[in-house]
Amino acid sequence: MNSTSASDASLYEIALSSDQPSLVLQISPATLKSVVSSFIDLLVEQKIPAIVWAKLPRGDIWQDELERYLALPGVSRAIYQFKNYRDESGLEERGEDAGMNSTAITAASPAPSDRPGPVGQPVPDNGSGQAIASILLAPDSHLRREYCLVVWSTEFQGMVLAHRPRSAQIMKSTSGTSDSSPGQPGTGSGAEDGQEKRQNLLAMISLDPGLISRILTGLESAAAFSQARLAAETGTAQPDELPDSVRQWQALMATMPAAEANPCLLGKLLTQQIQQQEEFWQRSITYRKQAEIAEVLQVQNAELSNAIRLKDDFLNNVGQELRTPLTTIKTALTLLNSPNIKPPQRQRYMDLIAKECDRQSSLITSLLDLVQLEQVVDQSSLQPVRLAEVVPGVVSTYQPVAEEKGVMLAYTVPEDLPPVSCMSNWLKQIVINLLNNGIKYTPTGGQVWVRAKRQGDYVQLEFRDTGIGIASSEVPKIFERFYRVRQASEESASGAGLGLTIVQQLLIHCGGSISVRSKPGEGSTFNVLLPVHRSALDASSE
Repeated sequence: MNSTSASDASLYEIALSSDQPSLVLQISPATLKSVVSSFIDLLVEQKIPAIVWAKLPRGDIWQDELERYLALPGVSRAIYQFKNYRDESGLEERGEDAGMNSTAITAASPAPSDRPGPVGQPVPDNGSGQAIASILLAPDSHLRREYCLVVWSTEFQGMVLAHRPRSAQIMKSTSGTSDSSPGQPGTGSGAEDGQEKRQNLLAMISLDPGLISRILTGLESAAAFSQARLAAETGTAQPDELPDSVRQWQALMATMPAAEANPCLLGKLLTQQIQQQEEFWQRSITYRKQAEIAEVLQVQNAELSNAIRLKDDFLNNVGQELRTPLTTIKTALTLLNSPNIKPPQRQRYMDLIAKECDRQSSLITSLLDLVQLEQVVDQSSLQPVRLAEVVPGVVSTYQPVAEEKGVMLAYTVPEDLPPVSCMSNWLKQIVINLLNNGIKYTPTGGQVWVRAKRQGDYVQLEFRDTGIGIASSEVPKIFERFYRVRQASEESASGAGLGLTIVQQLLIHCGGSISVRSKPGEGSTFNVLLPVHRSALDASSE
């Protein structure tokens, strides 16, 4: 290690050209930081006198690792830090540190404020009487795209080397093809996004003293090359000898001959790395759980906000619907107080008041029904109900209403239909609302049919009429609260607009469903599906 080379070489290529090159890994800056910390932890905890060579990314979190070892009292040590010329001259080199600053690991940190002097001149010490010898690399040095930490002592020799490939190289690596450099593996991780690809490093870790000696020779060449290039740029005579810093560490290494690796130290190094990985894994699990909880809370908050909005909309609609008949009644009462009102007019206003009172009563009753439906009944507690015991009675009740309007009303409900899971009053309310709807929207001379039949595990109850029908654009809206069909007559549209809403909610609570087919001028067909009661299903399967 005494030659003065006029050019430097990539440490990564030196390591790859070894007879037995180390395994090349593709790692993130966070992993590089973890390995560097493990090496420094070993030196600090075991108080090992050592020589340390470092080429690390900018940022306090990286510099602090060297400062930790530097601050160790009562231990002989020397630290030589290589720095890029552009970083230290205040010039930014685009892409050089993409993904390598401290934001990739924890939080943003500014570059060290101390500027190194000439090659090999120590930076100001940290108050402990020790200093880091800073070596400025030439702008065209091969080491500008590389990072390393090399440790040499009589008890332990180790290094971690990281190479930052250009975008084309990293694309080859992530697509599973090998790089032009021998020994560089592909990772096949094409699923990674662009940011992760830019941050990936090709790294090697070695405890082989022979390989480490070759890397140190590369560092000596880089120091000599940089001194010559920088001296030429400043107009001073190019030196013919090694930089002072290189001579210093060569003299120190002569007092620290490489010995057989201490297995206890290697075990501690491995243990520390595994412990750090385990801590990282546990933190990632915690963060993932917190993210999942935050996502669940966000969904719940959205659902709660939506429920509050729906409640507000409902209350607003209720207020408007209750106000309309009251306004009409108040107006009619005012007109009734007129001294010049004639008997026919008085009777018309009285009929209007009675009609609006009925509408108000119907609206309040429907609202109470909806409120009661909020108290959900467990479907397993629903009793079996036979359609033949409910439907005929409701149809008979509405028969006079249909005859008065001139509408034919008929039903077909077989006696042998199995019982359905529903409450008797719920089933009655479903039939009343749909039957009343059919008669209301069917003109004189029309027809309304009610038919029931079994359909697999359900009983289908069909309500068909030859009424005015519903436009296709309005079909999805008819189950909304307070919605009324637009083409309905004034008499037909006098309801509360809650009948179909109540039917749908009742069916949901008993496990059923409702659908509608309709065409303007041809009528509508409402198909209700009610689940067959479990007792009937069990009996049929035996």
